[in-house]
Amino acid sequence: MAAEREDALVQHAFDEVLQGYLKSNHRKKVEVIERAFRFAREAHKGVRRRSGEPYILHPIAVARIASQEMGLGSTSICAALLHDVVEDTEYTVEDIERAFGRKVAQIVEGLTKISGGIFGDQASAQAENFRKLLLTMSEDIRVVLIKMADRLHNMRTLGAQPPNKQYKIAGETLYIYAPLAHRLGLFAIKTELEDLSFKYEHPAEYESISAKIRETEMRRHSAYADFAAPIRAALDAMGLEYEAKDRLKSVYSIWRKMEQKHIPFEEVYDLYAMRIVFECDDPSKEKSICWNIYSAITDIYRLHPERTRDWIVTPKANGYRALHLTVMGPDGNWVEVQIRSRRMDEIAEKGFAAHWRYKIGEGDEESELNAWLRTIKDILENPEPSAIDFLDTLKLNLFASEIVVFTPRGELVTLPAGASVLDMAFELHTELGMHCIAGKVNHRLVALSHRLSSGDQVEVLTSKSQTPQPEWEGFLVTARAKTRLRAAMRKARQPMMARGREMLEGWFAEKGIEPTPAVISKLLGTYHAANRDDLYFQLGADEIMLGDFLADVLRKQEGKSSTGLLRKILRLGMKPKTPDAPAGAESVPVPKVNPKETYVLRTDADGNSNFRLCECCNPIPGDDVMGFIADDGAVELHALTCDHAAVLKSAYGPRIVSTQWDAQGARFMAHVRVEGIDRHGVLQELTQMISSHMGIDIRRLEIEASSNVFHCDLWVRIADAAVASDLCRRVLTIEGVQSAARIK
Repeated sequence: MAAEREDALVQHAFDEVLQGYLKSNHRKKVEVIERAFRFAREAHKGVRRRSGEPYILHPIAVARIASQEMGLGSTSICAALLHDVVEDTEYTVEDIERAFGRKVAQIVEGLTKISGGIFGDQASAQAENFRKLLLTMSEDIRVVLIKMADRLHNMRTLGAQPPNKQYKIAGETLYIYAPLAHRLGLFAIKTELEDLSFKYEHPAEYESISAKIRETEMRRHSAYADFAAPIRAALDAMGLEYEAKDRLKSVYSIWRKMEQKHIPFEEVYDLYAMRIVFECDDPSKEKSICWNIYSAITDIYRLHPERTRDWIVTPKANGYRALHLTVMGPDGNWVEVQIRSRRMDEIAEKGFAAHWRYKIGEGDEESELNAWLRTIKDILENPEPSAIDFLDTLKLNLFASEIVVFTPRGELVTLPAGASVLDMAFELHTELGMHCIAGKVNHRLVALSHRLSSGDQVEVLTSKSQTPQPEWEGFLVTARAKTRLRAAMRKARQPMMARGREMLEGWFAEKGIEPTPAVISKLLGTYHAANRDDLYFQLGADEIMLGDFLADVLRKQEGKSSTGLLRKILRLGMKPKTPDAPAGAESVPVPKVNPKETYVLRTDADGNSNFRLCECCNPIPGDDVMGFIADDGAVELHALTCDHAAVLKSAYGPRIVSTQWDAQGARFMAHVRVEGIDRHGVLQELTQMISSHMGIDIRRLEIEASSNVFHCDLWVRIADAAVASDLCRRVLTIEGVQSAARIK
C-alpha cells in the first residue's frame, strides 16, 4: 500500500509538470517528455533522498522549476528529468544520446560532476565543477539554467542535510549561484536563493527579521495604500491598463542593510518599493509611457534627484529594463517606484536567458548575453592554478552594478563600477591592455589607474615599449583584465619559478628535511610569500637565500614531539596559542577531525584552544561560525559572514565543519564603534560605564571629535556576543550617544 501511495505521489508530481508545460506557448512535445520521465524513474528505482522520499521526486521538481519558473521547453524538461542519471546510475551519456538525441545528452553531460582537472589532485573538485559547468554554458545557456533549477530545489530541501553540508551548500549558493542568477536576470530565483542561504547560515536572525516583518505588515500595508492612492488616480486618468503592487524587501537584503549601516530593523525605512507594470502591445511606445508615468508621479511627490535610474535607454548587462525613481512619501520616508511594461516585467522575473535564440531571434538582449558568455569563455581558457583565485576571478565577472562608457567613435562599453582606464584597454583588446601607458578621459590625460564614471568618453594610449607590471593588478576590476594580466605575469615568471623549485627541492634533499605542509607554511611565513609559486620565484630570482640557520629552524619545526604539552594536547584536543604564527604553521600535531560530526570549540584554563581564530573576521562565542580543516589538520574558525569563509565554502566544501561553542571562561577581543554629540565629560562617562559598572577590560581606545561630533572605536575583552550587545544597549543611555554597534 505504501508503494502504491508513493507511485501515485510520483505520478501526481509529474502530471503537474506536464500540465504546466501544456499551458505554455512551447511546441507540445509530450511524448518525449513522458519517455524521459519513464527512463529516469526506472534509472532511479529504489533510490531515496536523505529525507526518505523517492529520489525521482527531485528531478521532477527540477523539471517543474525549469518549465514553470523559467519558461523553458521540452528539451530542457527532458534534460532536467535526466540530469542525475549519468552521475548516479550505470547509464552513460551515450545511452542518453541514443534515446533522446545529441542536444539533451550534451546538456546532461554538462550537468554531470567530474573528478580531477586543472587544479591538480589535491585541489577543489567544486571549483573544477563550476569551470566545467560554465564551459558548457558558453555552448548552451540551458545547462546553467537547469543547474540553477537544481540548486534552487536543493536549497528548498536543505533541511534534511547535516549542518556541515548546509554550510557548504548555502555558502557556495550565496557566493556563486545567487550572483549568477542575478547576472542571468533571474531575479525571483536570485532573491529566493539568498533568503534560503541566509536562513540556514543565520537561523536566529532570519526568524527574528521574518517575525518583525509579520508584526509590521498591517502598518506597512496602510502606509503603502496612502502612498499609492494618488498615483493610482493619476494612472487611471491617463487611461492606462496597469498593475500596481508593493514589493517587499527580502529578508536577506534587510539584514544586509542592518549589518552594513549598523542599524536596527526599526530604522530600515525602505522596506517596500512600488512596482507599476503596464500593458503595451507596441514596444516602440514603452519608453514614452514610462516617462509619462514618471511625470505624473513627480507631479504628486517630491523627487530624489540623485536616485533616478534609466535602465530603458541603457539596459543592465543582464537585459533588465525599467525606469526607477525615488520620491518622498506622505509619511516622510523615501519610496522607490519601478516602472516597466509587461514585456520588461517578464524579462525581469524570468531572465532574458529563458528567451534564448532557439525560441526567438537575435535581439539586443541576446547580443548582451553573447558578449558575456564570450567573456566567461575567455576567462575559462586561461584558468588560474588556484581554486580560490579561479573562483575570485569568476566572482568578479558576476558584477551587480555597472557603468557605461564610450570609445572615441561613440561605441558603448559596459564595465563594472570602479573600472579603470586599464580595464577599458583590456576590454577592447588584450594587446591594448598589455601595452597601455595612459588614457584620455573626456579629452583629459589621466593615469592607467584612473577610475571611470558612467558617460565618460575614453581613449586608450599605448606604447610598444610598455610591458605588463605586477602592480597593475591593484587597480584592475574586470575578470578579463585580471586573467590576462596573471597569464602574462605567469609566463614571464615561469623560468624563474622553475629554477626556484629545483633549488628548493635540491636544498631539502641536501639538508634531509621533509617538505611537509607545516614546513612549507613556515617558509611562506618567513619570506612573506603569498603561495608556493611566489616562493619559487623569489628563490629563482635570487631575492632570497636558503641558509644553514633556516635548516635548523625547519628541523625543529619537523621534530617538536613527545613532550608533556603534546600529551595534554592529544588528550584534550587542544592546540597551543600561537598568535604570531602564519596560518598552517603549527608544529604540534592535532587530532583528526570528522567533518560529519559537530566539532565542540573548547578553551582550557591556560588559554589553550582546540581551534585557531582567523584574523580576517575574529569571531567570538555567540557568532554564527564554521570550522575549516586546514592543511595541518587544525580547525580554523571563521564567521559565516566572512568574505574568506564564503570562498572556502565554495571551493573546499568537504573540509567545512559545523561547530558548537563551549569556550567557558575564555575572553575574546571585540571592536565596538560609538558615535554621538560631543560634550565635556562624555569620554569619562563612557569608559566608567564599561570598565567600572560592567567590569569589562578596554584594551584599546581611539576617539576623534570634530564639529561637535565624536567618533570612538573601542576594543574590549569579553566572553561572548551577548556581552557586546548589552554593552551597546547601556552605552546608548549616555547623554549625547547616537549609535553604538559592534563592528564585525
